[in-house]
Amino acid sequence: MKKNLSIIFRLLIVVAILASCATSKEARTYKKTINGNWQLKTVVSEGIMGKIKAQIFNEADFNCFVGSSWHFNSNNSLGSYSISKNGEECVALKREVRWSIYETAGEPKLFQFKRLDSKLKEMDEASGGFRFTIIQLDNSTMQLKSDIMFEGKPASFTYNFVRI
Repeated sequence: MKKNLSIIFRLLIVVAILASCATSKEARTYKKTINGNWQLKTVVSEGIMGKIKAQIFNEADFNCFVGSSWHFNSNNSLGSYSISKNGEECVALKREVRWSIYETAGEPKLFQFKRLDSKLKEMDEASGGFRFTIIQLDNSTMQLKSDIMFEGKPASFTYNFVRI
């Protein structure tokens, strides 16, 4: 009898763990909507006065990302972004990423990604990658927001994408 109770208890624990790791229906819908090709049209800063120079994604100045192409594959959670050479400050590059929808009970869904090297190993393990609040998402537009501290004050960047 004790053995049966022990087995049942273990099964319940496994089911509870699997259920807590499962992606919600809403997150799966977000992933399906994000799937495909996007262009980053604008990056808007809030809470920052004047002209700024800010590196984003540990990669390049935020202005270099305006016009960048992004690809997301919901089947394997891989994707990429490409920046075009633009003057002296923006070097052409293509970076692979692993992306997902991050969920915490009672909180807005977050889009997150980690940059990958040429062997598809995570480059951002120490920092945990990059997370953005999903402000708006439909079949043609996506708006993501990241909150930051700038000169000791709260600020944010809003990334406006269009499907291509």
